[in-house]
Amino acid sequence: MSVSRRLFLASSGLVTASTLLPHAATAASSNTQASSSFGGLIPERPSLTHGVASGDIRPDGALIWTRADRPSRLIVEVSPTDSFHNPRRFTGMTMTPQSDHTGKLRLVGLNTDSDVHYRVFAQDLDTGLFSEPVQGTFRTAPSQSRNIRFQWSGDVAGQGYGINPDLGGWTAWSKMAERNPDFFIHSGDTIYADNKIEESVTLPDGRVWRNIVTEAKSRVAQSLDDYRGNYAYNLMDAHYRHFNSLVPQIVQWDDHETVNNWYPGEVLDLPEYRVKDVNTLAGWAHQAFHEWQPTDQSMAVDGRIYRKISYGPLLDIFVLDMRSYKDDNELNHRGTKADGAILGEQQEKWLIQGLQSSTATWKVVANDLPLGIIVPDGKSGNQEGVANGGPGAPVGRESEIARVLHAIREVRNVVWLTADVHYTAAHHYHPDRAAFQEFSPFWEFVSGPLQAGAFGPNEMDSTFGPEVVYVHAPEEPNQSPLDEFQHFGEVDINGETQEMTVKLLTTQGTELYRTTLVPQR
Repeated sequence: MSVSRRLFLASSGLVTASTLLPHAATAASSNTQASSSFGGLIPERPSLTHGVASGDIRPDGALIWTRADRPSRLIVEVSPTDSFHNPRRFTGMTMTPQSDHTGKLRLVGLNTDSDVHYRVFAQDLDTGLFSEPVQGTFRTAPSQSRNIRFQWSGDVAGQGYGINPDLGGWTAWSKMAERNPDFFIHSGDTIYADNKIEESVTLPDGRVWRNIVTEAKSRVAQSLDDYRGNYAYNLMDAHYRHFNSLVPQIVQWDDHETVNNWYPGEVLDLPEYRVKDVNTLAGWAHQAFHEWQPTDQSMAVDGRIYRKISYGPLLDIFVLDMRSYKDDNELNHRGTKADGAILGEQQEKWLIQGLQSSTATWKVVANDLPLGIIVPDGKSGNQEGVANGGPGAPVGRESEIARVLHAIREVRNVVWLTADVHYTAAHHYHPDRAAFQEFSPFWEFVSGPLQAGAFGPNEMDSTFGPEVVYVHAPEEPNQSPLDEFQHFGEVDINGETQEMTVKLLTTQGTELYRTTLVPQR
């Protein structure tokens, strides 16, 4: 999909309703009528405050997201071209304070594997006035084999590295959009609710990183409005809004949408938090996440996060939630002996059954926590992720993953994609190197961060026999985004050969590594 200058201006909110004739004339007429009803005075029109986004793509459409500045009705018009000749109109939900004036609308009944141009309006509930439209585009999922390109990464606004005006903001988003992906998997840590943003960060070498600051980002989040403010902060960036208008997203969460390394039932001992109950924080975080992200809760199995996205005969995507159902981190360490939980019983069965029944050539598992990387929770020896740090047979959370790998050992072409650890890597898992051997070899690729401190690489747990084929990580921890250790991954599936090529890149567009996987029949 080529990006025209007109579409760029529209996605930035710079195209007026009169520019987008003929159908937007209806909105202009409504605005004139409304002003007459107010005795000739012209009331203020509503506006869309944070751009538009599309997500959870399907063959017949996608979910559209936006936010207004007041109680308004969400209206979306679609067309096969940006001329919007005879567009089709969809009327959606009312955007009220109860949803922080955000709104979503599922577009249905569109042509399969087709370009869709859309423009979004807010209609004031009191005056009937229409906002200026904001425009976006997406392509519906295919029903036949064709070339597919998608990207993945995570970790945005972490370690105090916010929107830097000296650099023109988060240019990584525009770099990614230039490569014309069909969609983007946002692999978690979409915000850092537990990291405040200050006006400047002085780096060890004396350089100064400057930030745009807001009230909500001046503290850790511990109210619903605080969590909402974290998402609003990220969408202040023009590059991010531009990306959202052009690239559909599949969004999952990890820990920093709530608080670092959290698990259900945790009670915080952090002095900066007056709210200590993590379940309370997670409730607010979950609400804000679904208000501010283009996610379709009706597609989630339990209304929360995990879901399957089918993208034609070549690709199924299984989006995991390895946060909401995990056990206490204090139960996951080298001395662990009992089985643990990272998926939970229902999600484990869903994943096994979904992979076993999938007819797609490639099955991508979007795991927000890596499988073999040791991710410590502090210095106590407790582990945050799947791996417990011991080299032996699977125990703790590893036992759950072992059951999944064992159950799908006859399922071909399963690839795992993750972020979380703030570096990029390619891992190949093989039973010949493993303590647990009842599984088929597979790849896991790691990417990130997008806009956060860079770390790593971490040590690997040998339970599932990982080999670190490639890694790109800084020598010193918390390397700033001024250095080239920000990453995203990109996947190309060839529509004819069905081969999958995976590339690991910096956010400046430098390709670091690539490999091509041939599908097993």
